Amino acid sequence: MDSLLLILFQIVVLIYSVVIHELSHGLMANSLGDSTAKHLGRLTLNPFKHLDMFGSVLLPLFLFFVRSPFIFGYAKPVPYNPANLTDSKYGPAKVALAGPASNLALALLFGLSYRFMPDVFSTSLVPQLFSFIVLLNLILAVFNLFPIPPLDGHWLLMSFLPARFNRLKVALYRYNLVLLLIFLLFIFPIVLPLIYSLFRFIVGGGV
Repeated sequence: MDSLLLILFQIVVLIYSVVIHELSHGLMANSLGDSTAKHLGRLTLNPFKHLDMFGSVLLPLFLFFVRSPFIFGYAKPVPYNPANLTDSKYGPAKVALAGPASNLALALLFGLSYRFMPDVFSTSLVPQLFSFIVLLNLILAVFNLFPIPPLDGHWLLMSFLPARFNRLKVALYRYNLVLLLIFLLFIFPIVLPLIYSLFRFIVGGGV
């Protein structure tokens, strides 16, 4: 029974972690002058406004049935119009950074709560649930910061790269699927131990 509750909890946490991630993009864009997400009803915590059939439902279910050690997924990107942003130069980078920043904030909030949790909760599922929230949100934050389209990190790169690197920008968009596949297969597995180290630093324990 506990294992079933834990699986259901992981799915709910995944959904709301990606929903908060996308909502943060929309809130930042709205604060910078673009109300596209607001007009489309995307500035809400209602998951049905954000869910992507593949990324939010089919992918997590597939990972569950193949007994993946970790359930992962994503929501529909929140649309916004960069032309409406009051900060035309760094606005897209701010909007992009808002998503990973929200995941990092969640990881810190639940991680510190886990670290200083009273002993009365030590025999319950609460520590396991909190640790999952922390680890998942750290993975989402770090994963999305990599500078490969369509990940959020590529907007940071586009905002700060000088114009003389325009060919590099074009190449990133042209070969983004290949680069993303290389990243998933060869680079992110190397990064995972660093995420686990960050997890241990925040919660003060093992994983």
